[in-house]
Amino acid sequence: MLRSRFVTAVLTVGVVAFAAAALSGCGEFSPPYMKPLPAQTRALLADKGMTEQQPILMRIFKAESELEVWKQKDDGHYYHFKTYPICAYSGGLGPKLKQGDRQAPEGFYLIDKELMNPKSQYHLAFNMGFPNAYDRALGRTGSNLMVHGDCTSSGCYAMTDAVVEEIYILAREALAGGQENFQLHAFPFRMTAANLAAQKDHDWYEFWANLKEGYDYFETTRQAPALAVCGGRYIVNADFNGARATASGKCPTFSKLPVVAFKPPKDEGKKNMSQAGLAKPLGSTLDLSFGSITPRYRAMTLGPATPAPEKKKK
Repeated sequence: MLRSRFVTAVLTVGVVAFAAAALSGCGEFSPPYMKPLPAQTRALLADKGMTEQQPILMRIFKAESELEVWKQKDDGHYYHFKTYPICAYSGGLGPKLKQGDRQAPEGFYLIDKELMNPKSQYHLAFNMGFPNAYDRALGRTGSNLMVHGDCTSSGCYAMTDAVVEEIYILAREALAGGQENFQLHAFPFRMTAANLAAQKDHDWYEFWANLKEGYDYFETTRQAPALAVCGGRYIVNADFNGARATASGKCPTFSKLPVVAFKPPKDEGKKNMSQAGLAKPLGSTLDLSFGSITPRYRAMTLGPATPAPEKKKK
């Protein structure tokens, strides 16, 4: 009897200790979508004068296989936080046109809490919001286009699981901190004048020139561009004088709003530059040049994505 009681007591202590460890701050037993940021990432945020809850903006560059995360500081401007490698994407340069073309989207998208997917089949994911109002106006189709893990893609931007965890947590914390949605800019390549000029004979040159307007606005102001859609194109930083721009209609008369160039703090140039000057094998095959970046942003009215059918969610 005494032996039985002793064994029972030992087992009870063991169970309690196990439960305590599971609930402790080590996070070993947390599902991926609930994990905190790694200590090293939190330290980098602190070093750059940023917090987890500050608003974010993301930019994707296909040719360079990079995803950037930017953080908005108290001065209202965005500062580069970190550049992450894209593990895989399917298709080539150019926008997604139709369901099944296995093409990763290009354009300007809005991500809110409803598009976050904590229980993805591909570790973690968020829906890009394709098709947006621009895509729908041009009859483009597709659904469940994601940024996700698992390093495999059929129309998405795929990361390694570790990388998508960090990106997901940064987005989760910004949305939890009060950001209603964040902009995701998906570009074919860094939209420098030289890179675009090298594609002047490409079928998508005019589309890319339109995307460059949003790229240039962010590069100049470091604020999110105000975006509208009409006349089959994105309209950046415009005042429609009270008229309503509709994605499927002609553009009403508008005027461009003033652009105020951002002047970074003296030490910001060195600390917050992305690694755009590094050699990128894919980009080099496309004869693209990669200069250093000086990005920028504001608000966006592209409308929600078409609801995805309740099939296989990524």
